Amino acid sequence: MSVVVFTLGGTIAMSARDGTVTRLTGADLVAAIPSLSTVGTSVDVRDVVAVPSADLTFASVLDLVAAAERAIADGAIGVVVTQGTDTLEETAFLVDLVWPHSEPFVITGAMRNPTLAGPDGPANVLAAVRVAASGAARGHGALVVFADDVHAARWVRKTHSTSIGTFASPDAGPIGHVIEETVRILATPLDRPPAVTLTELRGAQTARVALYALALDDDGALLGHIPDAYQGLVVAAFGVGHVPSWIAPVLGDLADRMPVVLTSRTGAGSVLGGTYHAIGSETDLARRGLINGGLLHPWKARVLLTVLLTAGRSRAEIADTFALYA
Repeated sequence: MSVVVFTLGGTIAMSARDGTVTRLTGADLVAAIPSLSTVGTSVDVRDVVAVPSADLTFASVLDLVAAAERAIADGAIGVVVTQGTDTLEETAFLVDLVWPHSEPFVITGAMRNPTLAGPDGPANVLAAVRVAASGAARGHGALVVFADDVHAARWVRKTHSTSIGTFASPDAGPIGHVIEETVRILATPLDRPPAVTLTELRGAQTARVALYALALDDDGALLGHIPDAYQGLVVAAFGVGHVPSWIAPVLGDLADRMPVVLTSRTGAGSVLGGTYHAIGSETDLARRGLINGGLLHPWKARVLLTVLLTAGRSRAEIADTFALYA
């Protein structure tokens, strides 16, 4: 039995000497963690592709999930993925939407590369392997482990551009911690089946979903181009789900043509369902056909809508699924 570690690129694997940037291999990363032998299970390291996380795609992440499923079928007790942090919250949620196994799928990375004082990569990998090997973490889907905190993929966000404590779950908090080499899971995410199967997505043309963030005195002109190139839209609205009154009819027209999901741009808290009633309020937009994104952050909502459209779900099925995740 082993934990399989798949390594991608990102800060955790970046080294620079004499002005030349090189990528560390998985073996290099593991060699920097002598205490990894205390975890109590073997570690099988597999290098995948060295790309910044900004270059990851739905297809490349799904290919990684397929490789992880093969590892589980071969007897692995858990999976760890190291990657860049820029899109980590989105890749983790994408994995969570398709991961059907009780074995943990853990994602981690680093904010300080190995050439800097106090690099956090080795400690994060060690904690991630502990979580992947832990019976306490089984059945919780995809997890993000950073700075000894364990986060559910559904809630975690990157909240700071440089801090090593960047990953947080503003609405729920971490579900556990690694304390003195022991994995302590203190809260259990809501149990729900995967939104879709991996088979439905791999090889399919990924649906195009736009993300539109509202701003002060927004004229909404860009919204007129959405139907020409996209099959769905996520709106990052003000506060609890409000838009300017002159944009509400435009979003209603779009909702007649494609699924439009209403989220909040605030970074925490929920879109409401019926507190405000003015034109452009959450109640008005629901009446115009927008789907309530609830507590889902706009980036997470875009991942979910993309997955559902790619899998060929109907608008009614999409609304039902968002009701489960929101």
